[in-house]
Amino acid sequence: MNGRLVISRLGAQGDGVADTPEGPVFVPYALPGETVTVARERNRAVLLSVVQPSDLRAVPPCRHFTECGGCALQHLCPSAYLAWKRERVVDALAARRIEAPVGETVACEPASRRRAVFSARRGDRGVILGYNRALSHDIVDIAECPILVPAIVAALPLLRHLAGIVAATRDSFHLTVTQTDSGLDVAAEGSGTPSEAARRAAADLVVREGLARLSVDGEIIVEPVRPAVTFGPASVVPPPGAFLQAVASAEEAMARLVSGHLGKAKRIADLFSGSGTFALRLAARSEVHAIETDAAALSALDRGFRFASGLRQVSTERRDLFRRPLTLKELNLYDGIIFDPPRAGAEDQAKQIARSDVPRVAAVSCNPVTLARDLAVLVDGGYRIVSVTPVDQFLWSPHVEAVALLEKPKRRR
Repeated sequence: MNGRLVISRLGAQGDGVADTPEGPVFVPYALPGETVTVARERNRAVLLSVVQPSDLRAVPPCRHFTECGGCALQHLCPSAYLAWKRERVVDALAARRIEAPVGETVACEPASRRRAVFSARRGDRGVILGYNRALSHDIVDIAECPILVPAIVAALPLLRHLAGIVAATRDSFHLTVTQTDSGLDVAAEGSGTPSEAARRAAADLVVREGLARLSVDGEIIVEPVRPAVTFGPASVVPPPGAFLQAVASAEEAMARLVSGHLGKAKRIADLFSGSGTFALRLAARSEVHAIETDAAALSALDRGFRFASGLRQVSTERRDLFRRPLTLKELNLYDGIIFDPPRAGAEDQAKQIARSDVPRVAAVSCNPVTLARDLAVLVDGGYRIVSVTPVDQFLWSPHVEAVALLEKPKRRR
């Protein structure tokens, strides 16, 4: 059904929302204050035209915008975009009745994302490499991407060619590409088992083109140079396809917040430590115990520590903190804690922290909703939120990171 709508606000995923007698209607790529014509189906609509544009509307910088599902908000001016990301955090806290000082959003510049997960598929006309169309499994073949570092954009033809060599299936698969200090690290997942001929061809291409490493489903095919990244004073070689903060400047901003808050702590527990993003920086001034369920990530962290200089002791422990969170007794061995869990948050671990006497806690999250839930647990346990800082490292997407810093007063004996 076609018709006109007036957009009143932005939804949580960046869609324009029109309030109608039948309920809210979500219109991708529409902005608050705009009058638009749409093709409507129930509570969603396709934008046909903008009759009255908003003053906040900007010119999208990418030719693939609205076709590719990677970005949702290239059409929103920067100041309004950053304010909206902050409001996502504010609204999540308000839903849990949490009053806390929320800072301005730490901005993310274009051409800064160092890690991308592409979808790829071999077709009758060659290999398609790009991102999935919004709400679809279709892959949009991309020729540019303004969020990515130039080295990855320049390598798109090479990556497409490499994907065609390793693809042993007609199904779609993922190609994770990371810019490291020593070159691009490429990890294929779900591409099938390559033949020996394909392995040799892929290895020759990687060496000839100066890539750092190629792996398929976690198996290293070739590694001409070690793909190292720098965490403070340490150089770390993450496992193939391992998690890495998407934007280096955003990682530095979060690390500064965490280090400033925990800088006086003598012993720190880093929960969900990964390969050492925070642990190896914090170890410049404190003893750190890093806990993570991924053995390969812990091994990379430990190697980084052992080859670095000037760090205090860093110990590691493999442990599933969802099934076996640190207990009250274990937590009280530390005077600082940082936890940076996956999107699901760390509710059970937060309950244990809330009961502890640890004076300073830093919580890092990529999900404002689960962060607010976990913070509510800590506040109920006597913690005070010092600050919450939104960090934008997924440019023009609905996603926002946040760093919350908390303190607990000493109990009177």
